[in-house]
Amino acid sequence: MAPATAAEDPETLAFETTVRDGGSEVVLEETYFYPEGGGQPADRGTLGGLTVLDVQQRDGDVVHVIDGTLETGETVRGAIDPEFRRYCMRAHTASHVLYGAGRRLFEELGYGGFGITPEKVRVDFSTPTDIDDETLVELERLVNRCVWDSRDVTWSRQPQAEALDRDDVAFNTKTEEGLTGETVRVVEIDGWDAAACGGTHVSNTIEIGPVTVLGRSNPGEGLTRVEFAVGPEGIDRRAAEKAAALDAAETLGTAPTNLPEAVDRLREERETVAAERDALRERILDATVADIADERFERDGRTWAAGVVDADANALAERVRDRPEGIEVLVLATPSGQLAVGTGEGCDAGDVVASLTDRFGGGGGGSSEVAQAGGLDADGSTVVDSLRDA
Repeated sequence: MAPATAAEDPETLAFETTVRDGGSEVVLEETYFYPEGGGQPADRGTLGGLTVLDVQQRDGDVVHVIDGTLETGETVRGAIDPEFRRYCMRAHTASHVLYGAGRRLFEELGYGGFGITPEKVRVDFSTPTDIDDETLVELERLVNRCVWDSRDVTWSRQPQAEALDRDDVAFNTKTEEGLTGETVRVVEIDGWDAAACGGTHVSNTIEIGPVTVLGRSNPGEGLTRVEFAVGPEGIDRRAAEKAAALDAAETLGTAPTNLPEAVDRLREERETVAAERDALRERILDATVADIADERFERDGRTWAAGVVDADANALAERVRDRPEGIEVLVLATPSGQLAVGTGEGCDAGDVVASLTDRFGGGGGGSSEVAQAGGLDADGSTVVDSLRDA
């Protein structure tokens, strides 16, 4: 059986070994390539000068999928991509630090898994605690404080019963990682976190570097997903956020730390202006309807008024329901051809709408007092002129 030693000795990036099973999917006598698993991607690199396309754990063996073939019994040199390995070590350890921060912030915390991509890392939490923006900021603060504190990271194998008996050891509730054998590999961050894990890790949190929380989402199954970035991606994201904050602060004429108060003030001002705008629109609409009523006309033995107004459907219905005094039938149309009809006793608004849609297309309906229509093949002015000219 080919031992998978990457997790136990993550600093070994070059080695020589013998091919146990040759071909394009190779098993070695020993390997330091990490096989994909537990949310961590497979290592990249070369084997015998050939590109390693994938590394998987199959039936207890580590299988290296290569771009070519190797012969059984051949001695080969393995070379692991140091940049990608180091990134995965940092990212994986950062996920443990994040979970440790979650222990300090959330109630009834459960671990639902994690995943690493070149751009970001995710950790899935199971907790009744509401993880809002303020909580995300505190998570990021705690994580980076743990990084700064330079806490030692160690790993060891412990009897399964002993590990299960420890309240401080986190287990993946979905995969039950580490519970298939007699022992459990436990990764511990001194004074911060302990978890069953088979991944590669740095030996001290200071090696992780800055961590930037990106956001949260709901992947279902009662989980909250928190995404973060380490390395260049995290640094670039933080720089972009800093630049955006500085730009916004300059625009608002305040300091970045005073942005919340400035935004609140701006929101209040906007709401005040919006309320004044809406009140002005109402006054203009009332004045427009009054002008339309002044140009009333007789039709079918009743007093009508009809005109074009720029308003939404609700405002139209409201105005035709509260017709000006002396108007028995009020028809208001928008420039685009929506219309509303309000009628008094003895006249059916639905009938008026039906006659107009019969002539101009579209459809509508309503009560005998108020009816509406839309989708007409004519604009508002054409509809109004047809009523006046009839």
